[in-house]
Amino acid sequence: MIAVLPDISLAERNDEVLSVWEAIIAPGDTLDRLLSQAGIEAGTRAEIAGAVGGEFDLRKIRPGHGIRVVQDAAGNLKTVELLVSDGVRIRVSKSDGLTSETVNPETRVAERSGEVTVDGSIFASLDQVGAPTGFAVDLSRILGGVIDFRRDLKGEETLRLLWTEQLTPSGTRVGEPQLTYASLALADNLFEVVRPADNSGAAAIFRDGEVVRTFSTPVEGARLTSVFGMRRHPIYGDFRMHTGMDFAASYGTPVRATAAGRVAFIGRRGGYGRVVEIAHGANTVTRYTHLSGFAQGLAIGDSVDAGQMIGRVGASGLATGPNLHYEVRVSGRPVDPVRDERLADLDTVESMTDLKRRLIDSRRRIAEAIGTDGQSGVRSTPSTEREAI
Repeated sequence: MIAVLPDISLAERNDEVLSVWEAIIAPGDTLDRLLSQAGIEAGTRAEIAGAVGGEFDLRKIRPGHGIRVVQDAAGNLKTVELLVSDGVRIRVSKSDGLTSETVNPETRVAERSGEVTVDGSIFASLDQVGAPTGFAVDLSRILGGVIDFRRDLKGEETLRLLWTEQLTPSGTRVGEPQLTYASLALADNLFEVVRPADNSGAAAIFRDGEVVRTFSTPVEGARLTSVFGMRRHPIYGDFRMHTGMDFAASYGTPVRATAAGRVAFIGRRGGYGRVVEIAHGANTVTRYTHLSGFAQGLAIGDSVDAGQMIGRVGASGLATGPNLHYEVRVSGRPVDPVRDERLADLDTVESMTDLKRRLIDSRRRIAEAIGTDGQSGVRSTPSTEREAI
């Protein structure tokens, strides 16, 4: 069953009359069935499916996604677009042959701010006031080796946040909010997390103004869906050791090296799908799996920097959806990426001068946005907006 969008049937572009057919995908629909409804013949439908499949896993087409088919007045195919999550479009164009590409939406970046008094867990406190609850997971992941949230949180702690959101021209949010600064007053200490806006995924942790450690995440703005340890396997259903961390993100989101090193493996590994492995010295390796593709020109033996893009999020291998499975292995054995300090010691994120400068700037921005009146609650304030880079 399809629902044809009623407001577009004909369009004129560059004096050429184009027929535009659109539909919203409903339960039970397939790409082939929809293309048939649009009047595309069987052989061309198969070619289109192959072209779309080169950019997007066809098994991930869901109800609510959209499709747009554009033909000229003579019925010749011009373009097919599959509209998937977060405004991403998979576009297939026909000239001499078929070409496909992933088109990300144009966005601007808005900075938001908030303050909350912790009552119980951070997750529950953020949820009560409508702040992004995913930040509770971010903070737990980044601060997990510094703070024991179960033991150290007593209640009434003040948590301040700065974050960014990507917005379309209509104001619709695309993707996940990205935490850039957080401060947590805990007992007699002030813990602060500072993250840059350059999409490197790095973070620095301060205690009372002094750097405690640095942390780097492989997918900026992703949602942490599974941590290191025992869990029920999402496909097989049994309990087994999960040897890394899973980050859910949109298909095609850049994946970045968490520390400098040298590419040790690039290719496929069974259920891991497409994999990049980076060696950091003699004993430590980071593994990035389920990728949809690799960075152009990346090869075994190449040197990579912390924050350098090495691939893109996908669902290759055994995966329930677009995500990155990230592992750290020491002497061949998996270790907890958050709690093991050996990888953190390899991360040279920024100079101390730059880190302090960013800390001071973050403090200034949140003071301007929220003030220092000590009132609790979240004020989601669009203090600045800038074009996405």
